[in-house]
Amino acid sequence: MNQKMTFYIMSHSGARIRELTISKHMIRLMLLFLCGLFLAFVWMIYDYTRLFVAASELPVLHSELMQSEENLGIQRQQIQIFAKELNLLKSRIMTLSEFEQKIRTIANLQTPEGGEGIFGLGGPQVEDLDTRLELSETHASLIREMHDRVVQLDTGSLERIDGFETLLKSLENQRNLLAVTPAIRPADGWVTSRFGYRTSPFTGKREFHSGLDIANRIGTAVVATADGVVSFAGDRGAIGLVVTVDHGHGLVTRYGHLHKALVKAGQKVRRGEVIAKMGNSGRSTGPHVHYEVRLNGVPVNPGRYILD
Repeated sequence: MNQKMTFYIMSHSGARIRELTISKHMIRLMLLFLCGLFLAFVWMIYDYTRLFVAASELPVLHSELMQSEENLGIQRQQIQIFAKELNLLKSRIMTLSEFEQKIRTIANLQTPEGGEGIFGLGGPQVEDLDTRLELSETHASLIREMHDRVVQLDTGSLERIDGFETLLKSLENQRNLLAVTPAIRPADGWVTSRFGYRTSPFTGKREFHSGLDIANRIGTAVVATADGVVSFAGDRGAIGLVVTVDHGHGLVTRYGHLHKALVKAGQKVRRGEVIAKMGNSGRSTGPHVHYEVRLNGVPVNPGRYILD
């Protein structure tokens, strides 16, 4: 049986008393309805407050969004600038590769095995980055390409460093070889006898002349025709007072019939340095210098080593 509650309503005007009977179940429903209504009211106030706060922060968020978009635009421009710089750097490395190859061609040097590299003349062609792309959607792809290009540039630059180091070493070796290769006249004067077979001025018979005779006045300067070390300075009988210079690599030069030696054994000399005075010592028909070039102990034509 449902319990009920009875309410009596009285009026101050003298009207009759009214009676209102409500079940307790209905009262509970009314209380729940009032509580729900109260909670809905509280929620509306909270939501309104939250929206009000959010609305007050909207200008700040809008400003931050505009700033972020501006920063993003600047970053995209910087990405494009960086891509252009990578293209320029790639071009410079390729120019260095071509320059290295030209030097090797001029110096008659072979390209080291495996030294062509990514950006070498014989390597695969690497396309430039496309900096004209709209970065709103493709910047991630461009960044990946830029990362790959940085790796390629790093590899290419290391190979160019190795290539120039080997080139420098080869050029240094060639420079040293050229420095010790006879290349100038040993003295001023007139060639009176060349390399090869001739009629001996003393016996009248055919003999082999192992050098080049250059005649001039006694005391005329005799110079070293290449860098080297004096291996002998003294009398050698028929060739008279002689200076011998060892240039390394099997090359030796001899200067005979001298009047005076200005160097001694063990002394280093440079190309063009005065090492003696022309004379008429030994078996000679007049003042001159007998100039010999020997390669691995065998006399060779000195005229081939005179370039001035």
